[in-house]
This record gives sequence, structure tokens and C-alpha cells, in this order.
Amino acid sequence: MIIVLKPEATHDDAQAMLRVIEAQGLQPLYLPGVERIVLGALGDERVLRTLRLDGHPLVESVKPILTPYKRVSREMQRHDTQIDISSVTVGGRGFVVMAGPCAVENHGQVNATAAAVRESGARVLRGGAFKPRTSPYAFQGHGEDALKLLADAGRAHDMPIVTEVVDPADVELVAEHADALQVGARNMQNYRLLQAVGRASRPVLLKRGMSATIEELLLAAEYIMDAGNPNVILCERGIRTFETATRNTLDLNAVAVLKLRSHLPVVVDPSHGTGVRELVAPMAKAAIGAGADGLIIEVHCDPASALSDGAQSLDPDGFARLMREIAPFVEAAGRTFAA
Repeated sequence: MIIVLKPEATHDDAQAMLRVIEAQGLQPLYLPGVERIVLGALGDERVLRTLRLDGHPLVESVKPILTPYKRVSREMQRHDTQIDISSVTVGGRGFVVMAGPCAVENHGQVNATAAAVRESGARVLRGGAFKPRTSPYAFQGHGEDALKLLADAGRAHDMPIVTEVVDPADVELVAEHADALQVGARNMQNYRLLQAVGRASRPVLLKRGMSATIEELLLAAEYIMDAGNPNVILCERGIRTFETATRNTLDLNAVAVLKLRSHLPVVVDPSHGTGVRELVAPMAKAAIGAGADGLIIEVHCDPASALSDGAQSLDPDGFARLMREIAPFVEAAGRTFAA
């Protein structure tokens, strides 16, 4: 339920109403806006109906939240959320490019890649330390050793890092090294993991599951926010369809739909979305036009020798070319590259 207060309502008035909401066993939310104070009440719908705050002299309107996801809904918050990954803001007018290797292989590889993408304009370093793979025989990542290498590379090149966490037991360890936690496509509905990152102090990059609907993605984000972490970035990374020409089908409809339904920032992963190196640039441009707040791109100094996803990884020259090519699209969208 959303309770919009009249202009003359004060902070003290709002707090008094929040105490009434809490006394009913509901979860109160304080959402001050530019022109109005907005309150929220989450909980049992039968109890919500007994509040009858629509008759309060300081209440302008009371509206039910019709979507099953409450906190992430634009019904709950009209303005767009901006999320800081260390010194880099995702959302707003800035356009953020995150780039780096699919997997951290060794010190030289991750440092060379970090230096190259930073020089070309990437602001966040991505890289995998723990790699959930379809085959148990595929490279699974170097774990904690890779986390340390990634963190060292981020510090050396002034880039916050984002990396995937695959096990609730590893959240604390990964959060010690990373500036943002990624929940990958295969774990989007791992609810224990969602709750664990929801209790963490780091922003979360939540990737859409390969067979997940948009509503399921938003409900996964709701799990994280309900556990106490409001800093969720949604990521469209392609879905599984009948088409076999590409690894996945990059659903750019989802960007516009997510922007319509939710206040959370949205980034797009054209590397996983296509699985084809030559398609990364055109899909990146299309993502900007669809309203994405940023991109996450796989880059490897020598894609031919990559231990993971070499076919979709750009080399440093290809990434530099991509950044030059998308610049006019970013400008046309009314944005600037994040500083």
C-alpha cells in the first residue's frame, strides 16, 4: 500500500503514521519525495485493509500496490534509483561501461586487460573468480586466489570491481574483495543466495535467468531488497529461445519493460546475449537506444587462448573500437560516459 500525504504534512506527522503502521505488524516505509511525503506499508493484505488511513486529515490518497513485487516497483517509487559502485554511479545521466575477462586466469592477464579497458573508458572491472559452468569438466575459476588478483588489478587501475558469487557461504569472502556482487543467470532463483547478498553491504548486479520472465527477474530483485539491500542493478543478458544462430536471444524489449515497471537501473550484457564477438557492438548500440544505463562487456587480451568464453570476448583493440563507436549513441541518448 502507498500512502501519499498532503503538502502540509510534516516529518513528525509521517513518523506518527509509520508507528501506527508498524503497530499493526506491517513493515513501514518512509519515501520522501520532492513535493510530497510518501509512505509505504508492506504485509498481510487483510491487515492493510483495516488501516483505513484514507480518512486521515493529512492523507491525500491511498493506493494498493498491484504488482507482486513491491519494493522494486515504480508504483512504490516514481523516480529512478541511482546506485554507487564505490566511486561510480549507475543510473541517472551517466552511462557506465563495465569490462574485463570472463574468468581471471593469472596476474598478467587480468592486469593487462584492466589497463586496456580503463584506458578506453571502462569504469568498472568485471572478472570471474568462481565460475558456475554447465559442464563439471569446464574451467571453474581460481576462487579466492582470483579474487585477490582481481582486487589488486582494480586498485592498480582505479576501477571498482564486480564479480560473481555462487554460494551463500562465500558472500562474506567475496564482499571483502569486491565492490559489487554479481548473481549470475544460473543463480537468479537461488533464493538462499538472493537473501544472503541482500544482507550484504555491497551493491548487487542481478542477471536475468536464461529462461526467466521479466516478472521473475523483478521478484528475484524483490528478494534482495526485502532482505535489506536496496542497491540492486538489473542485467539483461539474453534468454534461451528456439533460435540457434546465436548463443542466446538478447531481449532488448526487457530493457524498456523494466524501465517502465521498476525504478532500478538496468545494464545489458551483449557478450552473453549473443555469444558472438561480431555482434557485441551492434547489440551494444541497440541497448543504448533501448534505454540501458550501462553495458557489461567481456574483454580478453588473447581471446583465442581464453579459458572461458573466448568466442564472445573482444580483444583490447576491439574494445577500444567499440567505445569509439558507441560514443555518438550515448550522446544521442542524452547521456555522458560515467566519469
